[in-house]
Amino acid sequence: MTTAPLSAQPRWRKLGLIAGGGDLPLRIAQSATADGRSVQVIAIAGFAEAETFSDFDCEQIGIAQVGRMIDLFRKADCDAVTFAGIVKRPDFSQLRPDIAGAKLLPKAIAAARRGDDALLRVIVGAFEKAGFSVVSAEQVVSGLAAPAGVIGAISPNAAHRFDIARGFAVARAIGRFDIGQGAIVCDGLVLAVEGQEGTDAMLARTAELPPEIRGDAQARRGVLVKAPKPIQDRRIDLPVIGVSTVNGAARAGLAGIAIEAGQALILDRAAVIAAADDAGMFVIGVAPDDPDYLDHENYPGSDGSGDESAGAGESARDASSVRDDP
Repeated sequence: MTTAPLSAQPRWRKLGLIAGGGDLPLRIAQSATADGRSVQVIAIAGFAEAETFSDFDCEQIGIAQVGRMIDLFRKADCDAVTFAGIVKRPDFSQLRPDIAGAKLLPKAIAAARRGDDALLRVIVGAFEKAGFSVVSAEQVVSGLAAPAGVIGAISPNAAHRFDIARGFAVARAIGRFDIGQGAIVCDGLVLAVEGQEGTDAMLARTAELPPEIRGDAQARRGVLVKAPKPIQDRRIDLPVIGVSTVNGAARAGLAGIAIEAGQALILDRAAVIAAADDAGMFVIGVAPDDPDYLDHENYPGSDGSGDESAGAGESARDASSVRDDP
């Protein structure tokens, strides 16, 4: 993983990292330190363990202890804050806020009724009001964002491209209602959309569906698509995939994964590529305006014309992925 030159990064001296679960927060802390930046970590109690950040200045703080977080970052001389990792929506009735958190709580509860993005905007706004710049994970660790194009040895065929296009349309539709960032489509049929359970649980749910409507390890079909919500603040909560995502998609019998280029993050890209290649799956970054992924109305061959990329003598439904020779 590479970091951007200092001249290309935001002008901040010390980073305050609010860490949830998963691998992303530790990668951010490691990258900032490798780049000569100091980091103060707050591990959110119940979601991240302070022991994970034993090489860094770290304190574990409850999610509603907003004043304590701000005070710690000020004492540590942080001037920028980034949010990273998995944090599930809390049971507001069980929170134990400090004074600042208690003042923020009514606004947070009201925003939560509109969706997770609205809630995150309230939290981000509290730190901006306290004088911190809020920066994205990609601004700290360059190279996290997915590039456009195929990432690995296998390319999608025409049937997969149709599923990708429909998947993006569905993901963006639910994103407008602040529901989730992902969808799974197989042969034009929407198998699942992401809700509060998250991507891994959605994939596990898909793996339990009848085999007639999804693929398997011998004949992979269907695509996981992830895209940011059209309404969301792109500095926080961008879609993320990693090796666990690839493994979950493989268990669900999917043919591949498509993510929005530049607006989704890939953790440990080399390992993701290796896992996808080994499973016989594609991973692709798709630009939002790519014309190949805008038409999701007509399934390949549905007009009687067929499609060469689906393979002579077989239906697009049964077409396999195309492996790119190195």
